[in-house]
Amino acid sequence: MCGVLGVVAQSPVNQLLYDGLLTLQHRGQDAGGIVTAQHNTFHMHKGLGMVRDVFRTRNMRALAGNMGIGHVRYPTAGSVSSTAEAQPFYVNSPFGIVLGHNGNLTNAAELNEELFRTDLRHVNTNSDSEVLLNVFAHELQASTRNYQLDPEAIFTAVAGVHKRCRGAYAVVAMIAGYGLLAFRDPFGIRPLVFGSIENEYGTEFLVSSESAALDTLGFKLIRDVKPGEAIFIDEAGNFYNKQCATEYSSNPCIFEYVYMARPDSVMDGISVYEARLNMGEHLAEKIKKSMHHLDIDVVIPIPDSSRPSALQLAYQLGVNFREGFVKNRYVGRTFIMPGQQLRRKSVKQKLNAISVEFRGKNVLLVDDSIVRGTTSREIVQMGREAGANKIYFASAAPPVRFPNVYGIDMPTRQELIATDRSTDEICQEIGADYLVFQDLDALKLAVSKALPKVDKFETSCFDGIYLTKDVTAEYLKRIELQRACPPLTRSHPNTQLDLSLVVPD
Repeated sequence: MCGVLGVVAQSPVNQLLYDGLLTLQHRGQDAGGIVTAQHNTFHMHKGLGMVRDVFRTRNMRALAGNMGIGHVRYPTAGSVSSTAEAQPFYVNSPFGIVLGHNGNLTNAAELNEELFRTDLRHVNTNSDSEVLLNVFAHELQASTRNYQLDPEAIFTAVAGVHKRCRGAYAVVAMIAGYGLLAFRDPFGIRPLVFGSIENEYGTEFLVSSESAALDTLGFKLIRDVKPGEAIFIDEAGNFYNKQCATEYSSNPCIFEYVYMARPDSVMDGISVYEARLNMGEHLAEKIKKSMHHLDIDVVIPIPDSSRPSALQLAYQLGVNFREGFVKNRYVGRTFIMPGQQLRRKSVKQKLNAISVEFRGKNVLLVDDSIVRGTTSREIVQMGREAGANKIYFASAAPPVRFPNVYGIDMPTRQELIATDRSTDEICQEIGADYLVFQDLDALKLAVSKALPKVDKFETSCFDGIYLTKDVTAEYLKRIELQRACPPLTRSHPNTQLDLSLVVPD
């Protein structure tokens, strides 16, 4: 999971991109990057860490131009924490192109070999995003004659990307001297929206992973980029779009609504907040049937993603809702922290129990999901130490039993607490007195209830069904090995890149 932004404006965009990346910081805390364009000149700065740490005043001043893209990253399976793999990436042939990508290509290894052997292109990192950039660059070269570029040639190149690339991808890219491109995979797995604003400078456009970035920056949401669609906005602000995939369907990642996205975002027309309220309602229905014998005194959410679900659940059960944990806002999201040791340490730093809400009570804790179980186990123990009589646990999502290969960091079954365990066994592992999971059909219904016309979702981490149909046991084993032995990087992990790239017209 990463966050992407793209802006075409009539005024400097550096501050817009910085503020937008702050809004998307929850989607990645490993690295951040911004590239701006002054006609045929790119200005780039990227580095490791949070947005506020990567960009200083001197960096922002150097990011001149009225068009730009930004990216926040967290590492997925087998990757390393290195500035060399921070995005956006850049190539200078056939045009100056920079690209940021949210998702994961499931055939990156095969594409990398094709690029080297057939396309005569060199990929310098282990990132599938650089692979995707080079595939697009090759297809763009093939679609242009005498290096004359127009929107139709760009859309032909995107169609070529769809034919060659498998997996999930939401992309923003800039072509030097031409404009901003955004496109989405034919299954529409990863989110991408766009909007506009009318001001004294004219019409300005913003593309983002989530609508919350548009809201906070004053842009009006137009719609989502459709699965398989590409949009192109030239430097003058002229808008073009085309469906570039021959086969396409909407299958948004359901885990975005469970955990990843901000509750104030709307993606694929679905309000994340409303979907989470519905999850709580459906979970309450199950609890009434399966836990009616339990005496629940209070419902307490595990901050922050589960709060809407817990609130609605408490309302439906007629039980008091209380805030039982204080969250340290200066610690990152534990789910997207690489390495179990770091996760265990950060749980204690991130949350502290309010003992008065636990002492002598039967407490129902509500979380958005249980993935590795690290956070759940620590939180149950906190509740007991705070004096709870009984600790019950409810998950607004089903048990995560399968790897996610489409850009979310849950890639090996060995790390998933639900692997080969029953609900009772998971309950014992996390130390709770009772555990209930949402049913998958109920989760789908909860999300689609917010917009009934969207009724198909990417749910592989719950049911093991992979939409791209190329995920084999051998592929999953390869990812597992990569995760156990991350590849070497060519860049020192504590460096930053600050480049001004001059490319030909």
